Amino acid sequence: MTEARRSTRIKSKQDAPKEVVVTTKRKSSIKKSIKSKDEENTIEKVKKTKKAKTDDLDKKIEEEPREAGEQLKETEKEIKEADEEPKETKKVDEKPNEEIKVEPKKNGKYPTNSKMPESYVFITGKPDNTLKLVSYNVNSLSASLKKGFKEYIKAEDPDILCIQETKLNDPMAFLFPASLYETQIWNNCTARKGYSGTAIFSKIKPLQVSKKIGYPEFEKEGRVITLEFEKFYLVACYVPNSGQKLERLESRQKWDEILNQHIKKLETVGLEKPDSQKDENSNCGSGKPVILTGDLNVSHKPVDLARPETNARSAGYTIEERTGFDKILEGRVDTFRKLNPDERIGGYSYYGYRFNSREKLIGWRLDYFVVSESILDKVVSSFVRSECYGASDHVPIVMYLQDF
Repeated sequence: MTEARRSTRIKSKQDAPKEVVVTTKRKSSIKKSIKSKDEENTIEKVKKTKKAKTDDLDKKIEEEPREAGEQLKETEKEIKEADEEPKETKKVDEKPNEEIKVEPKKNGKYPTNSKMPESYVFITGKPDNTLKLVSYNVNSLSASLKKGFKEYIKAEDPDILCIQETKLNDPMAFLFPASLYETQIWNNCTARKGYSGTAIFSKIKPLQVSKKIGYPEFEKEGRVITLEFEKFYLVACYVPNSGQKLERLESRQKWDEILNQHIKKLETVGLEKPDSQKDENSNCGSGKPVILTGDLNVSHKPVDLARPETNARSAGYTIEERTGFDKILEGRVDTFRKLNPDERIGGYSYYGYRFNSREKLIGWRLDYFVVSESILDKVVSSFVRSECYGASDHVPIVMYLQDF
């Protein structure tokens, strides 16, 4: 081996790292050092996470008003689209709730409350020399009483109150004192318990009362009451629903025909005089104009429901039911639509409990005041009490008549 190569090998051995011997005591010291650094890193990460969350919360609080405003715009857009371009929903027989002061509004015009108002300051006194009529499907009177029905009636103070779908087996004898409503007529369903039923409460005593319509099947369900007054007949009814699968559509069509015949008879010859008055020269039992009111279970035109395009074969909007109502309107007038030809949402009187229908303003106009053409000029106003939702899945409707 040459001297140069020998020198190089010696140098390499000298430069090689020496073996490090780590004792048990040293190992323990190193582990503690590593653990201490890990804890410091963990604490630092926790601090950074907390700070990030705090910063994110502050940012969210700062942006919340802007986001709420944007959501309100989106809600208004959704309502407008639902109004103009109906897409889906189906009315079913199954007839849910947020606290309010008078009526919270999502789009600045139409109330979306799910409970009855705490205050009724929006109900003003009736005009002079007018008769105030109210019709209200209460969807179980017993349930409605627990949700503000009587408070509303006290504030509204109608001269004649017609209610439908009472679902009572016996009259509720002490609902209103006789000093408030002299006449109290109940027509409860006898065909099955807790179903259908109608009632009328009047401050004016009628000349006579009838609970018949000429259709025994539905007369057992307590669906109609006719009162004769000095200047008009009042027919208050709860029209049969055709059923979710339209299983009662044929019977419903028969009902519409018989109801129309009943009204025509009242307008021409009137109810038959009772035996006690047959020899009297009175106005009792003669032909007179008719006021038809109640839950008529039909949305007559596309403007009368939120989504007509997808409900062509839904109960309440079939062509058969709408055609039947066309015939009922011959020589008579749908007062709300006459006075409010273009109103859509403001005419809805029913919002189903499912699918947040009230909140989304997806409704149906099912409740009406229809009058004979001869007394149309007596109608001062006819409107839907849209604020009063919560005691039922329907809202009340109101009509004022002049000089009655």
